[in-house]
Amino acid sequence: MSIFLIILAAGEGKRLKSRIPKPFFSINQKTLLEHTLESFKNFTEIKKTIVVYNKKHKNYLNKISLDHAFKIIGGKTRQESTYLALKKLKKMGCSKVIIHDAARPNPSNKIIKKIIYLLKKNHAVVPVLKVTDATKRVNKNEIFKNIKRNTLRLSQTPQGFTYKKIYEKHLKNRKNSFDDDVSLFTNDNEKVITIIGSKKNLKITDKEDLDIYKSFKNKKNYMGIGFDIHKLVPNRKFFLGGIKIRSNLGTLGHSDGDPVLHAIIDSILGASKMGDIGEMFSDKKKEFKNIRSSMLLKKVMDKFISKGYEINNLDINIICQTPKIKKYKKNMIKNISNLCRISPNKINIKGKTTEKLG
Repeated sequence: MSIFLIILAAGEGKRLKSRIPKPFFSINQKTLLEHTLESFKNFTEIKKTIVVYNKKHKNYLNKISLDHAFKIIGGKTRQESTYLALKKLKKMGCSKVIIHDAARPNPSNKIIKKIIYLLKKNHAVVPVLKVTDATKRVNKNEIFKNIKRNTLRLSQTPQGFTYKKIYEKHLKNRKNSFDDDVSLFTNDNEKVITIIGSKKNLKITDKEDLDIYKSFKNKKNYMGIGFDIHKLVPNRKFFLGGIKIRSNLGTLGHSDGDPVLHAIIDSILGASKMGDIGEMFSDKKKEFKNIRSSMLLKKVMDKFISKGYEINNLDINIICQTPKIKKYKKNMIKNISNLCRISPNKINIKGKTTEKLG
């Protein structure tokens, strides 16, 4: 099953009344679009991502890292933007597609996981919420009808579909107007599977929505400090920040002896109150003999993320007489960025010497 993801970020967002376009409004040093993309980044089932943007917002888009996502210009309406994205996928071997609004920057892992699972045997899957308030129909601010709420549901995104079916429906209904993509299925009386949505999967429309999102996105900050040192000896490989360094000497250690990654591991474990590297990866265990430290960091990150934590930034100080760190800094940052699952611009590396004191 080849799943592709479409993120719709081409709207004007006028109701937010902000000079900054809604997808590029920043919370916790990340744009709403970046928050949205981060929600999907750990799902290996998703093979490709397409971001549909407004051509007026190109300068904003160029300022953020989209990694391996395709970028295409959207249309005048949400429906037209979705069709253009689906058309782009036509020759890419897509079998299933997930369509999501960048205006919902907080879809849960649980929702995404459930959609991917149910898409294996279904053509349309949508998260919905029960309506808990009394529901009325109004005309010019006057109530003229009560509506029973027991069968009413509020639909959310992401919505998952069989690619061929949703593309054909968009092609057939290009001149019609629909509120969301699943409406194309219900309009044809086709089966749609619902799953339980989440109130935290909030659609940001106006400033009040933004304030609500901030209230549960602003997490407590914890800091951790990591330190590591290894003796340099002959006949050992030399790794710093996961990068192999050409050297006549290497670090002595039970693992590959990478002091940079070891210090990062200890700082993460300290901030998240999960002990230290010696407790987690004892040098008494053969399974860790000569293991690459990048593997250890991956294991730590899995536990770290499973507890709901995320890394805000890393500041790394490498103290050595040789090699000159500047030469390797770019590659180290790139590697650490991938291992820690954060943007490279959140990592700083400094090289210091001891002025030949030792």
